[in-house]
Amino acid sequence: MIRWRKGTVEGIRREWPGAVELDVTIEGDGTRRALAYPALVGRPEPGDAVLLNTTALAMGLGTGGYAMVVAVPDRLPPDPAGPGHLVKARYTPLQSTVLGADEQDSPHHELLRDADSLDGLPVIVADLHSALPPILAGLLAERPGAKVVYVMPDGGALPSWFSMSIGRLRHAGVLHGVVTAGQAFGGDLEAVTVHTGLLAARLILGADVVLLAQGPGNLGTGTRWGFSGVSAGEAINAAAVLSGRPVGSLRVSEGDLRERHQGVSHHSITAYGRVALARAEIVVPELGGEFGTRVAAQAATLGERHDLVPVGVEGLEDVLRTAEKDWGVRMSTMGRRLDEDLAYFLTAAAAGRHTAAHLA
Repeated sequence: MIRWRKGTVEGIRREWPGAVELDVTIEGDGTRRALAYPALVGRPEPGDAVLLNTTALAMGLGTGGYAMVVAVPDRLPPDPAGPGHLVKARYTPLQSTVLGADEQDSPHHELLRDADSLDGLPVIVADLHSALPPILAGLLAERPGAKVVYVMPDGGALPSWFSMSIGRLRHAGVLHGVVTAGQAFGGDLEAVTVHTGLLAARLILGADVVLLAQGPGNLGTGTRWGFSGVSAGEAINAAAVLSGRPVGSLRVSEGDLRERHQGVSHHSITAYGRVALARAEIVVPELGGEFGTRVAAQAATLGERHDLVPVGVEGLEDVLRTAEKDWGVRMSTMGRRLDEDLAYFLTAAAAGRHTAAHLA
């Protein structure tokens, strides 16, 4: 159930595209972090009274542990102007109307109406949002001029604005564009489905490569099927049916204390081994040592359904550290940094390296 609170804005902590992080005094709960999306609620200023959803705070969520600003009641934003008939976050209190690239009023409607092929476009699929920076690093180290577009489905965060990584990668000039699909919103282009999102990335934004992974805040229950990352398998199918070239990036960890995520995560084994019905290139990092042997053995179970591609990781640690410094983006997954789970980041970077080597 939703936990509602009233609060007062004390100050602005920082901003990134689409989002403002605030210090807010909450009645009966002291000063806490809050997040506002100005496009939805207007821009809160110090002294403003705000209505807050504090569910994430009460649950102690790591990724989304903010109070969310629902409204600035005394200073409502103006009504939006312009076209758009796609309603996203539908039938929630903050449902909003956007212009979909594929809808009838869009200037791109005719282009997408009968579009049916990606013409071999590589689509790199990953489970977690944290794979986005290392995949980009591995890819652009080999092909620095590639146009990379991120397609964000609705398995995690719905607003793309929640991602600081997207903002920093865009600012660094290494991410060409963002398409938000399904119930997700806030990208350069909006799409009804992952399929039209992929087509929009190719035909409208001119992508050389698409990266597709959930937004921040994936959901898992510790059960075989109860995790939002099953969307990775569905994305493989979407890329294949549209004549793209799906590339699967494994979720690998040496630092996760949960047995089901050690080595190759059961998320990858289930999504690629059971959900993905189309054939894909699954990149298997050559990590070396006993752990590398374990990863290769676990990945081998996917070999009947997919093409397993061993990829060396030599030099990728330096690539990752350079990208982190030059792009101002933090390499972090589940609270673990490079030194705490290097295998995770090397595996993602290897998927980027492999794709770069086979770009037309």
